[in-house]
Formats: sequence, structure tokens, C-alpha cells
Amino acid sequence: MIQKPLQVRLIPYTIQSVVENTNEIPKGIELIQAPDIWEDSNQGEGIVIAVIDTGIETDHPDLQDQIIDGRNFTSDYDGDPNIFEDNNGHGTHVSGTIAASLNNAGVVGVAPKAKILSLKALTGEGSGNYEWIINAIKFATEWRGPDQERVRVISMSLGGPEDVPEMHKAIQKAVSQGISVVVAAGNEGDNSEDTFEYSYPGKYNEVIQVGAVDNNLTLAPFSNTNEEIDLVAPGVEVVSTYLGNKYASLSGTSMATPHIAGALALLIVLSEKEFGRTLSEAEIYAQLIKRTLPIGNRKSSEGNGFLNLNLVERIQEMMTAAHS
Repeated sequence: MIQKPLQVRLIPYTIQSVVENTNEIPKGIELIQAPDIWEDSNQGEGIVIAVIDTGIETDHPDLQDQIIDGRNFTSDYDGDPNIFEDNNGHGTHVSGTIAASLNNAGVVGVAPKAKILSLKALTGEGSGNYEWIINAIKFATEWRGPDQERVRVISMSLGGPEDVPEMHKAIQKAVSQGISVVVAAGNEGDNSEDTFEYSYPGKYNEVIQVGAVDNNLTLAPFSNTNEEIDLVAPGVEVVSTYLGNKYASLSGTSMATPHIAGALALLIVLSEKEFGRTLSEAEIYAQLIKRTLPIGNRKSSEGNGFLNLNLVERIQEMMTAAHS
């Protein structure tokens, strides 16, 4: 057991704007070219993504059909495990980027036919005990759906300053059981040449750590730099679902992370259809990284580069043209 009341917090984020209505494919979804592979990936259908965050607005029109289950691990709502409503906004925004439904209104997520397992492990103030996070990771690993669905991806836009062995072990177990664990790099970045910025669980080698770029593919100045960055995704002025059945534009590595979580849902469906079998977490990671494009920053800033889901197809088209 953890002996001291350590705290983990949301990766800080900035609210640019909140609006009542919108009708768009968010820019970040287009930049990673998710719509280009929706047909081949069946929009992520059949994939369950556990979002460990502040909960989810269960009656949001873009999310209400996307929630397969949920649980509250916090002291909010008198600790009732069955009430996982979002009382912060962060979890709802992240969930929308992952899997908001394609319903010709509001916004759409990266994988609009994937399902969300909403695990509320942070309070409305955006903080929580490490033990809540650990319990949520274990729950996601062991969870089975009504048709024996399993979690294939965990998304965590959170971090803390301490290496907690129990959390590391829980993540290692999840990965060993075929679950990709995607986490935010953090927003303490200063882009200095000799200073690395870490938060946990981002520092663990087993996770997929995501940095942020803007819509011009310029590294966001707040994005942490360290030798465990795996790749970068859109994280500046990201439009997604928000509290009150509204929509908001937020910035942070928190917003980049769900782009990758949703992308993994698409790639799991696409790749396992191609290979005709279930792929391991390492194999899925390889499929993700082969679809990255270096954008000119140090590896400690961008890792393998920017996610481009259609990159493989574009290369194949170029090869075909070259040999014709």
C-alpha cells in the first residue's frame, strides 16, 4: 500500500473559448488524417478506450451513445462508485476528442465508433490520490463488457512528481495484457537544450508519451521535453465536447493525448483486419510509430514525429507511381 497521501493532478490546460453549438470536424482530427482511414478501420468499432480522468458528461449529445460503462474512484459524490459525472470539464473534453459520435452536429472524435469506459479518478478540482489512479488502471485491465469486450487503450492526461512503484506495476500489467497506455507529456516545457521535464506516469518507458504541436505543426512552447517522448499530436486550440452540452477550445498536452488514444482504436481495427489476428501491444505500437513524420525538432521534443494516419497509404501510392 502507498504510505503517504501523494497527489496526482490533471496536466494543466488553458481554456480558449466555450460555445453553445458547433458543427465541424475539429482541425486536429483532420491534421492526423483520421477521416482518411475511417472506412478501412470502421471508425474504431469494437474498441473500448478507458479514459482515466475527471469523469464524463453522460448526457452530452455527442457522448451519450459512446459510453459503455464507468466508475467513480474518488471522494466526489460521497464516494458513490456508480456516479462518474464530470464536474470539471477536462474528462468530457478528452473523451470527445477520442470518440465523439459522427452525428452531423457538434464535433466528431478520432474514432467515432469506439466506446468509452469512463473512470473518474480525479475530483472536480482536478486532483486525486495515486491510489485512485492505480485502482482505475487495475479496473480497466480487468474490466469485461456485456459482450466480454476488453479495454484495448487507456488514456491518461494526468501526472504527478513521484515515481510510485504500485502505479508502475499496474501499468506494466496492463501493457502485458495487450493494453496501450497513452499519457500526456506535461506542460512545464521551456524548450531549453539542457533541461528535461518529467511527470509520472509519462516517464515510464512502457507508456506512449505524447507531446503537443499547434495546427501549423510547430512544437507548443508548453510541451515537455525528455528522452521518453514517443510522438506529438495536435494540442493547441483543440475543439471538443464540454460541460453543459457545450463545446470548448482547450490547449495542453492533455488535448494531444486523446488524439493518439483514438488513433490507436483505428489502427487496432485496421491492422488486425490486415494481419487476421490479435496483435500484441508492441505490434500495435509499431503500427502507430510507422505512421509518424519527423517535423524538424529534437527527438527529446517530438520523439518519432507527428502522427499521420494516412502516411503509409501515401507512401504506397508514391511507390506505385514510381514503378508505373
